[in-house]
Amino acid sequence: MRAVTRSIDPATLDLNDVARGDGTLFVRDGVGVAGRGVAARVPVDDAVELLRAIEHTDETAPTGDGRRPAPLAIGWLPFQPRGAGEVVVPAVAVTKAADGRAWITTIDDAEEELAPAAPPEPAAAAYTIEPVTPVEHYLAAVAAARDEVRRGGLTKAVIAREIAVTADRPIDRHGVLRRLRASFGSSYRYAIDGLIGASPELLVEVDGRDVRSYPLAGTAPRTGDARRDAEIADALIASTKDQVEHRVVIDVVHDTLLPWCSYLDWEPEPSIITVANVQHLGTRIEGQLSAPPPGVIELVRALSPTPALGGHPRDAALALIAAVEGVDRGRYGGAVGWVDAVGNGAWAVAIRGAELSADGCRARLIAGGGIVADSDPLAELAETQAKFQAMLAALIRP
Repeated sequence: MRAVTRSIDPATLDLNDVARGDGTLFVRDGVGVAGRGVAARVPVDDAVELLRAIEHTDETAPTGDGRRPAPLAIGWLPFQPRGAGEVVVPAVAVTKAADGRAWITTIDDAEEELAPAAPPEPAAAAYTIEPVTPVEHYLAAVAAARDEVRRGGLTKAVIAREIAVTADRPIDRHGVLRRLRASFGSSYRYAIDGLIGASPELLVEVDGRDVRSYPLAGTAPRTGDARRDAEIADALIASTKDQVEHRVVIDVVHDTLLPWCSYLDWEPEPSIITVANVQHLGTRIEGQLSAPPPGVIELVRALSPTPALGGHPRDAALALIAAVEGVDRGRYGGAVGWVDAVGNGAWAVAIRGAELSADGCRARLIAGGGIVADSDPLAELAETQAKFQAMLAALIRP
């Protein structure tokens, strides 16, 4: 394959409108990548090797730090450790960088097709929402996980449940992306192979020698009333249950990344991370990778699933989940992101999303929460209801 990269005006294109309803996307606050068409599709572990083999002509102006654009791919990994994931090398990829630059990469003279897309037309549809996981089953699974923690077999386990949305016409994916941008612009919004969503959680990002992660654990609702939300945030920070859940995740992410780093630092106390409908405890972790630095895929493989989506210890938590949850998680709780030919990339935890059926008329949604010794099954049910609202609000337009 041959690739050509040239600079473009960053003001002329919205990445959501590049991806539209049939492309690929990974973006946060306007920074990221969108793709159209498929030049190649390979297992995620073969991505960097394939990208390095592409004959690349870079026509962009050099920058002061010497870094140049490189061919890239957008992909996903499933929840199960060591599960088979996949990446797509877009035939046309548009990248917007944090420094304000933008460029377009085309593979084998692919047609660019980047004329501004017409806005999605408003449409009304009929929807049904059904609990695929019976509520009684979910409550019993939460109780089983809580009791196992109390017995000392686990520190934490994440129990999830599934719902389904069925529409009488195909769901407009382009419209969903635009609604997610409006409500969740500071989340990592993604779209690939029917997987679409807005994740607030950065699993890992590699930029040269720099490495970053921003794990979240511990959740509370938002009401829309600033004073009440501040009270809820204070209660979240003071909650022993949520602090225990959060600390487990931070320690595991830190200890997993540390062997690859010359130094690794983290915030001494978690802060409140807000999205449109919920708020979380979050801790920023940043460091410098040792030489030679690992690629982002190697770190994604090592980290996923974190205790924020699986539990701790991992193997025991995954065994409990398989025994009591009753949900085929698939790509939920795995990872989604991009990687380039030098191993740089950014990957988010694949949450707050939906998997759309091939005809676009059905959406599968999964949400869960971390279960510790003080967890209450009904409170955990309410937490999943709050988490589902992110995608439900973007999907349903009666």
